Amino acid sequence: MDRKELAEFLRHRREMLCPRDVGLVEGPRRRTQGLRREEVAQLAGMSTDYYARLEQQRAPKPSVQITTALARALRLTLDERDHLFVLIGHNTPARFQRSDHVSPTLMRLLDRLDDCPALVQTDLVDTLAMNPLAVALLGDQTRHTGLARSGYYRWFMDPAERLAYPEETHERHGRAQAARLRAVLKAGSDTTRAAWILAELQEHSPEFVRMWELQEVVRRYDDCKTILHPELGRIDVDGQVLFTENHAQTLVVLTTRPGTESHSKLELLSVIGHQQLTPGTVP
Repeated sequence: MDRKELAEFLRHRREMLCPRDVGLVEGPRRRTQGLRREEVAQLAGMSTDYYARLEQQRAPKPSVQITTALARALRLTLDERDHLFVLIGHNTPARFQRSDHVSPTLMRLLDRLDDCPALVQTDLVDTLAMNPLAVALLGDQTRHTGLARSGYYRWFMDPAERLAYPEETHERHGRAQAARLRAVLKAGSDTTRAAWILAELQEHSPEFVRMWELQEVVRRYDDCKTILHPELGRIDVDGQVLFTENHAQTLVVLTTRPGTESHSKLELLSVIGHQQLTPGTVP
């Protein structure tokens, strides 16, 4: 671990970022150039003291998980991320087409979206990042591990996944999931993992087998759907997507139509976040 070079690199990258670059509000009396140390620590999910010690050349070697979190917090490109790994003394992550390193372009857009739910997903529907309103609406989808990281897998293997959608839409949604999995099985960013998911679903989900045998193929996102929020009930959303150049990652933006009950509910959700609501709160 090259503590001196690491400290200089972290400090320089931190000073190159503005609060608005990462979705933070820049106060009127701000004197710090770039981000503050505590802001980087907050974005990376670590203590301010530990991050400060990294810049002071006094911290122990960060884990791979912390290194990855730092790369994301500082909005590093892939080349910069690899350099960070080398400075810390880790092997650089393999550069397959699929990557858990969120596209800096999509991350910058996600940072600026605070009035509508937005999330970044891979073509296997692994959720890599969510803004606070998306977490409030859908729950934290980044917490899953293993095969359960994939929304395709969870839809057929985890009953809790369906609680967010009206029962009358389950058949259509399930068929869309199977059709999208077929599309990425041969031409996706991680065909090996797609094949693993397919094998598990074929072995354990008769419902998936029935839908898979329909031979349907589709790549587009389901652009209109109803979300069932546990306290606010039905919220109708329209989905818009922005792909990276290789289609390996997608920014999904969910909006509601002004003047509708769904729009009012989403506005309420943006104020209260994911706090527990009390009876009578829903407008």
